[in-house]
Amino acid sequence: MNVVVIGSGGREHAICESIAKSKRIKKLYCIPGNGGTESIANNIKLDLNNFRGIKNFIKTNKVDLVVVGPEKPLVEGISDYLEKHKIKVFGPSKFASKLEGSKIFTKKICKKYKIPTAKFEIKFNKKDSFNYLHKTRYPLIIKADNLAAGKGVYICNNKNEALIAVNEIFDGKFGKARQILFEEFLVGEEMSYFVISDGSTFKFFGSAQDHKRVLEGDKGKNTGGMGSYSPSRLFSKSLEKKIIEKIIKPTFRALKDKKHKFKGFLYAGLMVSNNEPY
Repeated sequence: MNVVVIGSGGREHAICESIAKSKRIKKLYCIPGNGGTESIANNIKLDLNNFRGIKNFIKTNKVDLVVVGPEKPLVEGISDYLEKHKIKVFGPSKFASKLEGSKIFTKKICKKYKIPTAKFEIKFNKKDSFNYLHKTRYPLIIKADNLAAGKGVYICNNKNEALIAVNEIFDGKFGKARQILFEEFLVGEEMSYFVISDGSTFKFFGSAQDHKRVLEGDKGKNTGGMGSYSPSRLFSKSLEKKIIEKIIKPTFRALKDKKHKFKGFLYAGLMVSNNEPY
């Protein structure tokens, strides 16, 4: 098989490492790749926004499978584009990628399908947001709706911090903002739960505990990822059963009801409080 891995981060390096071990691999390419992937794959310097250029390379080099790593090209519809040209892709469709691409899209699914989640409010401009900040309780979670490379979440301990967050989001720090998400602060520990899906069935793919915030004791702002370990020490069979029944299955059911499937890795970012997942 000839395989293309799309992306340039540590995640794509890890994917290339694993794929390269298969005896079925004839050629492995990484677009655009990095210094790590260079030793195990052929790095191809193509812009990830250039879907046509990527498609032409794949066709010319008789690639059998494309594995997409980063969120941005998925959210922008690279899987749909390549599949339209009869190319096999591992990665969710543009619609299914909205689970990652829009926090508000996901929160609305949680509400409709009774998936446990923090209580939330959605506002569409600074004025309504500021009015809400005057009457809400703190600490408060404020999130940019769109992709923010892991940095678009603010944990605000008071109104002044919240005002700064609202201004930064609506002033375009994470791209054009049409709406903003406010969430209640949940006390607990973060945990990530991963499944791999072919669109019909799914399997557990591991758990992790991620450390996103800078400074000792998680006192600072969110970063793109300070480090993580796997498996999460919070993981247990009883907790896993709750995650699958209360979160994973209803999420897939919601997509199915909208006539869509999820194909690829689904990452559930959880807050675990008293052995209950949110």
